[in-house]
Amino acid sequence: MATDPAPNPHATAEEVEAAYKDTKLAQVLYHDWEAGTYDEKWSISYDERCITYATDRFRAAAGDVGPYEHALELGCGTGFFLLNLMQGGVIKKGSVTDLSPGMVEVALRNAQNLGLDVDGRVADAERIPYEDNTFDLVVGHAVLHHIPDVEGAMREVLRVLKPGGRFVFAGDPTNIGNFYARKLGQATWWLTTNVTKAVPVLNGWRRSQEELDESSRAAALEAVVDLHTFDPDQLEATARRAGAVAVRAVTDELSAALFGWPVRTFEAAVPREKLGFGWAMFAYRTWQNLSWLDQNVLSKVLPREVFYNVAIAGEKPA
Repeated sequence: MATDPAPNPHATAEEVEAAYKDTKLAQVLYHDWEAGTYDEKWSISYDERCITYATDRFRAAAGDVGPYEHALELGCGTGFFLLNLMQGGVIKKGSVTDLSPGMVEVALRNAQNLGLDVDGRVADAERIPYEDNTFDLVVGHAVLHHIPDVEGAMREVLRVLKPGGRFVFAGDPTNIGNFYARKLGQATWWLTTNVTKAVPVLNGWRRSQEELDESSRAAALEAVVDLHTFDPDQLEATARRAGAVAVRAVTDELSAALFGWPVRTFEAAVPREKLGFGWAMFAYRTWQNLSWLDQNVLSKVLPREVFYNVAIAGEKPA
């Protein structure tokens, strides 16, 4: 895929070029760029499907589902994790933060549309703009791998937690999982875009070259903002060094990831109207069944390091 920087509706071409040398600028530009279409891209919703997904992931890591009086989400994106946990009864009041103004704006709009009690700030996870001992819970989803200083961010998390408060971060890639997910995604992108171009009868299944070029450039910038992958043991050690207690990492998705990454990449490479509701149900039901297999069978016999997602929970000493 192409690696040249793309024009961004929130930034000049010069800023995008500079982002390749400035991690935090890259985070802002990429996530502002993605904010308006992020929920669609990742099939995020705020209904029973994603409420169940979020609460299940929370329960797997934390061992309970609250309720917690006041929670903060770091790197909130469009609010997927916090808002669905609130709808699931895990959290009563929420605050969202993200380095990207565009993401905070979308998260607050989503909260308003859902009638949820949420406030938000643009903020750096390494310098959380809240007082000590403010929150009962801090959560995040797919955020730790974007933070340059993970241990420093965890110290900040513990600072803003009340004594005995808990944090739960889910959805970050493992070392092994990231390797096979990236390879599968790259292979699927190459195969889909080349076959739909080479075979005339399939030309209607090819997105416009402008759309494909934009997706390729976004993927190139995404590679700049994805800073880490994790070994579960080392992630636990990082949390303990930061001062957390009752630390526990869990992993999930192996067969579901092996299926899901090619599917997501294929969906990004073809016109959405070609797929339809039947495809969406096939993809979701298959992923759901494979997730059950991962959780109930494969997790019992395979080492946790081979699964795609890692989640970690811990507490501030009481």
